[in-house]
Amino acid sequence: MNHPTQAAAVCGRTLRFTWLDGPTKGKVHDHVFHPDGTVEWLDAGSSKPASGEKAERPPYAAIEVADDVCAVSYLAPSGFTLTVVLNFKTGRLVGFASGAKEWYPTGGTFEVVG
Repeated sequence: MNHPTQAAAVCGRTLRFTWLDGPTKGKVHDHVFHPDGTVEWLDAGSSKPASGEKAERPPYAAIEVADDVCAVSYLAPSGFTLTVVLNFKTGRLVGFASGAKEWYPTGGTFEVVG
């Protein structure tokens, strides 16, 4: 059974985010939402961490907000926070990426790849 902050829509799955806006515009990252409540992000189709040389695997929260809509958020050890809303009907994502002194609206598309 999933923890209340691990929505079944993402828990145990890999989602591929294609960024159309924000600080990572033009990049594609796989987000692996582990059943233990942690997430890691990789360059799409790679085992290379998207965050740099060392893989980060912070805890995440994922909450279903409506049918086929899920909000996901995590704070990485590097100090950046990503909060996105995923619409599983349309494959669109919208959200915000932020650091201690930076804040960006962001968006794109996603697909379930694992």
